Amino acid sequence: MGIALTVVSPMGAVLSLSTVSTFLYHRETPVIKFSNFDLSCLLLFSLFLCFLCPLTFISRPTVWTCILNPRELLFARAVIFTVEEINKNPTLLNGVTLGYRIYNGCGGDGPIRAAIEAVTSGESCSKRVQALIGHSSSGVSKNINLLVGVLDIPLISHLSTCACLSDKRIHPTFFRTVPSDQFQISALVQLMKHFGWQWVGIIHSAEVYASDGAAEFIKQGKVEGICVEYAISFDLYDIKNEQKVTEKLKASTSSVVLLYMSLTYMRALFKKVDTNNLPRKQWIGSEAWISQVDLASIGSKNVLHGAMGFALPQSIIPGLADFLMSLKPSDEPESVMIKVFWESFFDCSFSPSNTTKLCTGGEDLRTISSAYTNTELRSVRNVYTAVYSIAHALNALLQCENGLNPTTGKHCVNNTDVQPKQVLEHLKLVDFTVLNGYKVSFDENGDTAAQYDLLNWQYKEGDSMNVITIGQYDSSLPEGHRFRFTPNTTIVWALNSTEPPKSVCRDACPAGSRKAVNKQAPVCCFDCFECPEGGISNETDSSDCFLCTAEFWPNDKKDKCIPKPTEFLSFPEIMGTILTAFTCFGVFLSILIFIIFLVHKETPIVRANNSELSFLLLLSLKLCFLCSLTFIGRPSDWSCMLRHTAFGITFVLCISCVLGKTIVVLMAFRATLPSSNAMKWFGPTQQRLSVLAFTLIQVAICILWLTINPPFPNKNVRSFKDKIVLECALGSPIGFWAVLGYIGLLALLCFILAFLARKLPDSFNEAKYITFSMVIFCAVWIAFIPAYVSSPGKFTVAVEIFAILASTFGLLICIFVPKCYIIIFKPEQNSKKHIKSKMQSKGM
Repeated sequence: MGIALTVVSPMGAVLSLSTVSTFLYHRETPVIKFSNFDLSCLLLFSLFLCFLCPLTFISRPTVWTCILNPRELLFARAVIFTVEEINKNPTLLNGVTLGYRIYNGCGGDGPIRAAIEAVTSGESCSKRVQALIGHSSSGVSKNINLLVGVLDIPLISHLSTCACLSDKRIHPTFFRTVPSDQFQISALVQLMKHFGWQWVGIIHSAEVYASDGAAEFIKQGKVEGICVEYAISFDLYDIKNEQKVTEKLKASTSSVVLLYMSLTYMRALFKKVDTNNLPRKQWIGSEAWISQVDLASIGSKNVLHGAMGFALPQSIIPGLADFLMSLKPSDEPESVMIKVFWESFFDCSFSPSNTTKLCTGGEDLRTISSAYTNTELRSVRNVYTAVYSIAHALNALLQCENGLNPTTGKHCVNNTDVQPKQVLEHLKLVDFTVLNGYKVSFDENGDTAAQYDLLNWQYKEGDSMNVITIGQYDSSLPEGHRFRFTPNTTIVWALNSTEPPKSVCRDACPAGSRKAVNKQAPVCCFDCFECPEGGISNETDSSDCFLCTAEFWPNDKKDKCIPKPTEFLSFPEIMGTILTAFTCFGVFLSILIFIIFLVHKETPIVRANNSELSFLLLLSLKLCFLCSLTFIGRPSDWSCMLRHTAFGITFVLCISCVLGKTIVVLMAFRATLPSSNAMKWFGPTQQRLSVLAFTLIQVAICILWLTINPPFPNKNVRSFKDKIVLECALGSPIGFWAVLGYIGLLALLCFILAFLARKLPDSFNEAKYITFSMVIFCAVWIAFIPAYVSSPGKFTVAVEIFAILASTFGLLICIFVPKCYIIIFKPEQNSKKHIKSKMQSKGM
């Protein structure tokens, strides 16, 4: 029967509390308004009390079953000290004495019982509870406020930091003098971001304060690019929990671990976990424990060395230390709680015992070390300011000028008619300064401005631990200026490292690569890919690569664009030197043959083959060799126009001379026939005019080309990705192919005529040599076309020069070298007698 009641009663209490929460959240909806909100909440409140009543009949009666918490005793004594200080202040609550009642929550459902008793045990209106201070736990404060909020009684917490309590739709009467975890989380995220810790682990206690705080850290961290590798909940009642924590820490890759726990859970963790078996990590602590140096005495000194975290600012309250140390059991003779604490402090007993010494009540508290005697406890200021907040709210409420309250403009209130709802209204407006300039006010969520000290755990002399303030965080400052380090302070890191630890899932993508999200892993565990060809990234962790402009190309590291190297066929390079050498050799050979012919111009072999056209042909061949030099070197406007026109005109002049010589051979043969006067129609004058006419046609084509759309220097950025080819653009392709086509037409005509005359008598015939030369010429230029089109960059120019040189050498060698051979090595054949004898033998 007792078991059933123990289970059912809390379930009913929880159900009624959740219903109250739902009503508060939806209080403005029609269905709630229609059902009379105030009466509904009172009914739910009474039902909650009914569910709790059976619990008072269950369990053995006991005088003291609570776990001793010296810190809570310190808070309670701080309330007493502050109330007495206010009552002594003639400028605050003048004529009105502030009273108090202190209740022992005693864990479990004790705090709820204490809250119920506090708001229901008023002896008169003057002694009615107008506000509550507490609780230290966010979860307990949440439940208490759901109860007292129905009665519009303000609750001011000095240590409940859960951000969930800022929701005024559910907790309309909740205030706190400790910063919300929302601010602490923001500070922790900025700390992680400052040191580049993007890959962290979280161990949090199994309570509202820690679980909500861890969830908020994950949420805010995600916005700032911080990923959580794991989040473990540490439960005091799970016997295997400490093993899970140890295994997870050993298996993790993150170097930074956030220990988001209340002080009680933190103590339990380091009592249960073998700290020697823990891997060394950079611990980041929550405000609840980071300033508690006594944690190092549990055996976690080596582990916590270098730990870092935010804590409430330290402030000394004048007179508080002496007040706390002056406590004697005789001051509260009816308080069982004081006696039990005293016995715990001094390990004695007020009852005679054989195992412990007898307490005298005169022991000196200054001789012991305890959370109660730690007068530098940072959260004491929050208790102090909480009491002062109520005093200032009451003071503003009781002000009266001409029958009206100067703050609200409403009718004045007598001090015997004060209602909690009125105190609540004025609490929202308090704005005062205490403790050397510390300002206290509440925002629309009931929160105060957040101020934190950044603490660092360091060894002191004597192998003890010291907590050093290395920075500050102030939420009242503008964004970007809230977090700062204290100048000239030394930071100690885990493992005695001189540099901040590195904690990333993946190293930053270097410049020259881009970051890509890996859908199979957290966003911090991204992939890095090298920028594609032609792309760069000049920042680490760049999300994209950028293409260089047409005239630039990435350097080897692909972190910046550099100008592309320019390329053209130049004289100093090997290819240019070789082609220049062949050109010079061709010019030299042309001049040599010209000299030989000039010296032997009166000999039959020179005279028999039209010496005038031969000299003109040698001159044109020399010009053909020289025009190839215009294709070498940096292109310019003049060189581009000159190279193509000079090439076209000189080659037409050359082919015209060869064509003239071929026609002369044909005419000469026909002149030997009876009654033929062919040479009359193609004498020297006609020969000169034909060469001139053929050449002028090419000149006209070139003039039209240069006039309409001439060649011009161009930077070719398309043929090669990593370099620029300086070339001569054709301008008009029609002009270029017209020039080549005309040369080809003359060459084809010359080849046909020479082929027809190849078997004429040898004494007059050089047609077979012309035929060979035209075969070479046509073969070279037919092969030139596909080679020219497909050759990249400067090789295009080299192919064109090669074609010029090859065809020119073909003409020079095939037409003139056999004659030079006879002139030099067979002079006996270069005579009229030899020619006549050959003619006679042919005729016979």
